Amino acid sequence: MILRTPRLTLDEMSEADLPSLRRILQDLVTMTAYEGAFDEEETRAWLERMRARYASDGFGLWAARLEGEMVGQCGITRQKIEGDEVLEVGYLFRRDVWGRGLATEAAAAARDWAFAELDADRVWAKIRDTNLASMNVAIRLGMTARRRFVTHYRGVDMPHLGFAVGREDLRRS
Repeated sequence: MILRTPRLTLDEMSEADLPSLRRILQDLVTMTAYEGAFDEEETRAWLERMRARYASDGFGLWAARLEGEMVGQCGITRQKIEGDEVLEVGYLFRRDVWGRGLATEAAAAARDWAFAELDADRVWAKIRDTNLASMNVAIRLGMTARRRFVTHYRGVDMPHLGFAVGREDLRRS
């Protein structure tokens, strides 16, 4: 286990989590911000990327488990925003658990972990400009929009907003 919140445990994903990961990444509605559901090859590549991040960075998106069942993923990854390498809190949950505050709960724990364990000065969230639900999670984390940029992904130019919160911002609130 990496983190525990009041309702969730977060830990590294393994091959055993592939069926749960499919329920998230292969759902058309859940993956709207990614320009559609992933196929099997993309899903397996996602899992392998996370496992490679655990090995190289010591962190990545972790399985978010509710009563032992993987219902989402959340954690910290290294990302590029306009050429700058940043630490990003990412969150992606199964559609049937949306609206219960799980993404905010997990993301707040991951944000705090980045400040404590990685000595981060600032944590970012890269959010497609049409993804209002993710923007609301970022705002609940104390983040504000700091940048507008375009990410080219899956053959599409996708406008994004870069939300961020600094360690000093949390001290003031």
